Amino acid sequence: MMKKIFIFCTIIFLFAWGVGFCLFAWQINNFTIDNDTQTDAIIALTGGRNRILEAAKLFETGKAERLFISGVGKDISLQNIQTTQQVSIADENNVDIGHEATNTVENAKESTEWVRQNNIKSIRLVTSNYHIFRSLIEFRAHNPDLTIILHPVYSENIEKKWWTSWQTSSLIFKEYNKFLYAYVRNIF
Repeated sequence: MMKKIFIFCTIIFLFAWGVGFCLFAWQINNFTIDNDTQTDAIIALTGGRNRILEAAKLFETGKAERLFISGVGKDISLQNIQTTQQVSIADENNVDIGHEATNTVENAKESTEWVRQNNIKSIRLVTSNYHIFRSLIEFRAHNPDLTIILHPVYSENIEKKWWTSWQTSSLIFKEYNKFLYAYVRNIF
């Protein structure tokens, strides 16, 4: 009897995980991006292709008065970022970079400190499309009252038809499991 219950529970778990994975994979490729809402700040998380470039474009077009780039290497300056990312930021006085974060949880903590120091009430969160849900969970855990506009960035290296690419499938599989872990960790 216990064996049957265990098998039944395993099947239910795998089915729920599979349905959740398919919904996650569909959603990360089908965001409706809000390009109109003005926020107090833009926060870009390093680590993925085109994130800083997209955040800089949004900042330069006036979507926010402040820009924070979280997770920048210790010895990297704003000038280094502009050179390597081939981006020009005119208003450097309203751009800050954080050097402490090395992962998503630390990005949220580092950004929370910056948000509080600068009395920020709303942000546009710029990160890769596959990373946006886990980032949102971590930011919500540290900033429950903060208004967050999601701004996913798509990379030409990540296939929209994820099932046709082992590299993309593997990335989404890992990110989905990290998302589930973050979700469970933050609700308890």
